[in-house]
Amino acid sequence: QVQLVESGGGLVQAGGSLRLSCAASGSILSINVMGWYRQAPGKERELIATINSVFSTNYADSVKGRFINSRDNAKNTMYLQMNNLKPEDTAVYYCNIPRLIPVGYWGQGTQVTVSS
Repeated sequence: QVQLVESGGGLVQAGGSLRLSCAASGSILSINVMGWYRQAPGKERELIATINSVFSTNYADSVKGRFINSRDNAKNTMYLQMNNLKPEDTAVYYCNIPRLIPVGYWGQGTQVTVSS
């Protein structure tokens, strides 16, 4: 069973950067789409970025131009480079893949807190 572990969150000043990692328990070569989600306090979880097996990416308007999604299949890891962070980016960040969403799988997530 595939497990996904998020890491890299922390406290950062507005305008700063963080790089999140999503480490899979096994090979991600067979995984087409991987994505990043976030859930801010009092808000629903939202999809903010995806990347597919040929490295095409999509971003929510809220993060477009600031966040960069990438993946390293050799390391079985997806990354989210977050630049020019804003206080409204404060959230718990999760990664997931389509096959796990219907069964309700979510990892622990990693907390990102952006101070003004």
